[in-house]
Amino acid sequence: MGGYGSFASVYDRLTENIDYKELCGYYDRMAKKRGRGTGILLELGCGTGNVSVGMKNLGYDVIAVDISPDMLNAALSKPHDGIEYLCQDMCSLDMYGTNDVTICTLDGINHLDGEREMSACFDSVSLFLETGGVFLFDYNTLRKHREILGDNTFVYDLDDVYCVWQNYYDPDSGRVDISLDIFTQQDGLYSRDGEEFSEWAMPLDRVEQLLIRSGFGDIEIYDFMTENKGGEQSEKVLFSAVNKRKHQ
Repeated sequence: MGGYGSFASVYDRLTENIDYKELCGYYDRMAKKRGRGTGILLELGCGTGNVSVGMKNLGYDVIAVDISPDMLNAALSKPHDGIEYLCQDMCSLDMYGTNDVTICTLDGINHLDGEREMSACFDSVSLFLETGGVFLFDYNTLRKHREILGDNTFVYDLDDVYCVWQNYYDPDSGRVDISLDIFTQQDGLYSRDGEEFSEWAMPLDRVEQLLIRSGFGDIEIYDFMTENKGGEQSEKVLFSAVNKRKHQ
């Protein structure tokens, strides 16, 4: 996983189309569906903190982690009373205690470097999630990588930011390599920066197997932003899993 330093500076501008209130409301409903709509919530890959703030406003005690100091600095620059931000790798968490709900939004799990890192992440989540606690995360499917992201280029042309987002799809691994050229304007002049990172996708039944191996059960897969059953035909799904691991 990269540092996302250049991306952090423009992330909020490039994601203005995301309805964070709706997104947080969905995660809250799906947590309550499992009987876990209150308590301590751990957010993985919190980025600039928009979801953290939203979940805090819904009544959770929020701990949020991200591997990027630049993303966390952006989060800390916003009103964040009561949210604890930590610079940590989601594959090797180091918490003070357990939490009731763990979430990872906006393709965060797809950013893990394949099966090895995904398995490490699930192990780490299970270690610090209460027995019976719920783990919720959205996940881009192989179909989305193949048909939507693919070898496509997207252009964001805003008043003060111009970004060319290029994807390169590897059908053998399900990986999309992403290259960003970012131009930001200040005092009438543009400066250029760049960022490169990747997203991986694998069959959903393999993700489910890794969850089970890490101690999760009662796994449900939903078509994202709905309560309908999801599958490989979906572009994105939500995994909902209950931690069966017994803590000492």
